[in-house]
Order: sequence, then structure tokens, then C-alpha cells
Amino acid sequence: MKPYIVRHSTPHSPYAETPDASRGRLIPEAPSRTRSAFARDRDRIIHCTAFRRLKEKTQVFVAHEGDHYRTRLTHSLEVSQIARSLAHALGLDQDLAETIALAHDLGHPPFGHAGEDELQAQMVAWGGFDHNVQTFRVVTDLEVRYPAWRGLNLTWETLEGVIKHNGPVTHRLDDPAWKAIADYGRGWDLSLDGFASLEAQCAAIADDIAYNNHDVDDGVQAGLFTLADLAGVPLIGPVLEATRRDWPDVDERMIRLEAVRRMIGVMVDDVLAETTRLLAEHRVDSVQAVRTAPRALVQFSPGMLADLGVLRRFLYERMYRHYRVNRTRSQARRILAEMFQLFMAEPEVLPTEWAFAAEGTEARRARAVCDYIAGMTDRFAIEEHSKLFNLDIGLDL
Repeated sequence: MKPYIVRHSTPHSPYAETPDASRGRLIPEAPSRTRSAFARDRDRIIHCTAFRRLKEKTQVFVAHEGDHYRTRLTHSLEVSQIARSLAHALGLDQDLAETIALAHDLGHPPFGHAGEDELQAQMVAWGGFDHNVQTFRVVTDLEVRYPAWRGLNLTWETLEGVIKHNGPVTHRLDDPAWKAIADYGRGWDLSLDGFASLEAQCAAIADDIAYNNHDVDDGVQAGLFTLADLAGVPLIGPVLEATRRDWPDVDERMIRLEAVRRMIGVMVDDVLAETTRLLAEHRVDSVQAVRTAPRALVQFSPGMLADLGVLRRFLYERMYRHYRVNRTRSQARRILAEMFQLFMAEPEVLPTEWAFAAEGTEARRARAVCDYIAGMTDRFAIEEHSKLFNLDIGLDL
């Protein structure tokens, strides 16, 4: 039988990560006959339980509020597409950029930032909660699907990108919520004091590009503001004006879609130009030079950052703190608080595997309860809360 041949796009930049030069996995494995090490990581993420649950975890709106709003899953797919495009244009490893993008939200609890805020409040006496740390714990411990190890046994480069895509994290290691990262780093050094790969940086900025654009799209669809309200907002305003000029006879829906598409393109082009400038300015010629650089190198230009600041303030005032969104946040926090407190007081009502995990000290119980709740989808959290607190529909025998 002929041997398998791994075919994948080969990075051509001297500062690109390459799977053949990977620092490997914590638990050594034979290489795949059909995939690069980074593509294998990507596939493990796509097949894991936490990734499937993203389909009913919210971005801004609770997942059941409408079929057309973004969820964590659709957001992660959009981020991965943008990250892969950036990596391709910069001559980087596209599989690694895509992998980190797909993994970046695995640790988000139900109900978005409202859920994270509530779990942090409930866990303050037992180490706190941080969704970035939770993502890392998901891929290194909480996913149990292989007989030889816990977690997904991902490559060093993927794990580094998951926890460091926003930059060095040594300044955070004294935060109790980051204890898991400090502990892991003592067993396998992830160079927490340096920047992550350019592929990870592509994933991080792709996240910014994706959420700013889809929040504009979702906000208009939800009726929280109109395209006319955006006319004076930098970046999106000029794009809307140009779109109307080019397509004077199309309806508002098509104007919105075309404008968002164009705005993504404008932001991607800006990142590519600024990143190319920074790579030259700092004379980056290797992966090590990326990690020891004085700043992140995949960046927006100063002008784009200023425009994005205005857009984000608009979205904060008109969307993220709209009374309809505030009501949902309030309900979400009450649901999680009531479940957390009940599970802490009566761990015997937890599902069997989680009741076992909660045995022992109070801190162990709290972390198990937190992990159970953090893994819930929006819909499951609502249904679980109803079963626990509404007797008429709670008889699940």
C-alpha cells in the first residue's frame, strides 16, 4: 500500500510557524498520515463537545431570541475565515490561525458577558472566573474524549495561541482566576512573558473585525438602531454613503449587507498594511523575533483604531446597554446566580458525574459547579433553571 502524503498550504514567510518545527504535544503522539499537526488540532476542536455547544451560546442576544443573530458558533466561524485570510496574505500557517480562532471562545459561559460577570461574582471566594482561562481548561482538561489523556493534547503552538493571543500574560498570573495557567506553565513552559505567534495575533484581530461588523448587522436587524443612525459614525458612515452611491436602487437590507461586507474588507486591508509596516520597522525575520518584539505586530493603524473607538462607543450606548439587552442580562444573571447557590447548598441535585466532581472541599465543589454551569448553552441553562425552581415542569423522573 502506498504511504499517505500530507498536502497543505506551505507558509512562505520567515516569521511563519511551520508544523514540522512544532514543539510538539505534552503527550507525544505519532504524526497523522493525512494532516499537519496544526490541522489535526483544528479537527480536534471542531469535533469536541464544547465547540458544538457554541451553537446555542449567545453573542449579544440570547440564542433563542432569533434565528438570524450571531451565536458563539457563527461568530467563531466568521473569525476563523478572517484569520485564515489574513494568514494567507501574510504568508503564515493558515491552519494554525484557523485553529486558534475556532478555539478562542470555547470557555464562554451561557449568556455572554453577563454570564461571565455572574460566575466571577459567584466564584470570588474560590478563585474567580475568566473565560480565557476557561477556554484553556476546556482544551487541556475538561474535554474527556481520549482514553490516554484528559483534554485534547494540542500542540504547544496552539496552546500558546489560545492563552496568549492578546499578548503576554505574566502580569495576570497573580490573579486567582489565572492559577490554572500558572500551574500549567510550571509543567510545560508556554513562554507566558512573550507575544504569541503571528498566526495567533491574526486570530485575535480577526475577533475584533468580526464582532464589530456583526454587531452592526445584528443591531440593525434587532431594531436597536437604523442605518440612518450610523451615517455620522466614522468608518461605517462613509462605507454606507459609498454603498448607496454605487447601488442607489437596492433596498435597505441589501445596503446593510453590502456595507458590512465592504467594512470587513476595509479593516482587513488596514491590518495587512499596518502589519507589513510594523514587520519591516522591527526587522522581524523569524518566529523568535515575533515573540520577543516590543509589541504585537498584527495591528490596526492609528487612524483605524480611532475610528473603531467611536464605533465601539456608539455600539455600547445604542446596543450593549439598550434596555432590552439590559433586561436579558438581568434575567441571565439571576438564572445563573440561583443555580450556582442551589448547587453549592445541595450538590446532590447535580447530575451524577458533576456531583462526583463536587465531592471534597468547598473550593472543589465551587469549581465543579462553575464548570458545569459554564458548559451550559443558553437554552439548557433556561431549561435547567426551570426544572430546578418550577415544580410543575420539574418532575424529570
